[in-house]
Amino acid sequence: MEHAEDIDVLVLGGAGVDTIVYVPELPLPYADSYMIDSGIHARAGQTGDFVALGLAALGLRTHHLDLLGDDPEGDLVRALHRDKDIALTAIPQPAGTKRAVNLVGPDGRRLSLYDNSRGRPDDRFPEDILRRLAAASRHAHVSITHPCAEALPVLREAGVGISTDLHNWDGENPYHEAFAYEADVVFVSVTALTDPETTMRRIAERGRAEVVVATAGAKGAYLLTDGELTHVPAAVPPGPVVDSNGAGDAFASAFLFGRLGGEPPHRCAEYGALAGAYACTVPATESAAMSRDALLARAATTPR
Repeated sequence: MEHAEDIDVLVLGGAGVDTIVYVPELPLPYADSYMIDSGIHARAGQTGDFVALGLAALGLRTHHLDLLGDDPEGDLVRALHRDKDIALTAIPQPAGTKRAVNLVGPDGRRLSLYDNSRGRPDDRFPEDILRRLAAASRHAHVSITHPCAEALPVLREAGVGISTDLHNWDGENPYHEAFAYEADVVFVSVTALTDPETTMRRIAERGRAEVVVATAGAKGAYLLTDGELTHVPAAVPPGPVVDSNGAGDAFASAFLFGRLGGEPPHRCAEYGALAGAYACTVPATESAAMSRDALLARAATTPR
């Protein structure tokens, strides 16, 4: 049983398995078949898993809560958390564990195919478990997977800080709005945004966000705080770029590491850029995150 603030970050949702397929190019031209010399690999690690992995690697006490099936995919997720020493509370999911297929091109870009049959509209986290974990946590990072939206009022009532990642939100889909307007820290990719600044300011004006971050891959990120929009340059990757899988999750983890450590938002974003750049050097078939020592060592050479 956790006691008050035994958990630095409670991660909600986003547990699952990705099947990684390295393809010769993206978009992939139609053909009857392709020979995949690099193999087809199933490994645990969706957005919540990778955020939890990144936070734990940075020394934060992390607890992951999600629904998992009694299936081979669920076994892979449980094994990842066990091997990385990340606390996991798995609520039984009769529909099965979330899964996806990621097609990865030679330049590291990906195309994800999500199986949305692994859930039911009435799925919920048991309120007693959610309240107990929230009461023991300093902060909660909420994935946009179902049923996390229904957990937001309980987290708000518990008084924990809340962050979320809207991923490739187009700024219009109403599903994302509950997350965008209830979180104190909001991450979003610019990928599908026609006007990132307008969307960022709308999030801040309509919701609770103290900080809004729009990540832009090799172009860096944009940070909105106290009404001021600034650009954070991308960090130089410490090795060859092989895969963009997990870069946004790594960014969020390192940003939260800085925030919980009392760093100002711009420094937190610099931490995020460093961790995101590192993630791009890790093949999608692996699950690895930047360590605290490595992050701080690289950050020490980054001018404030």
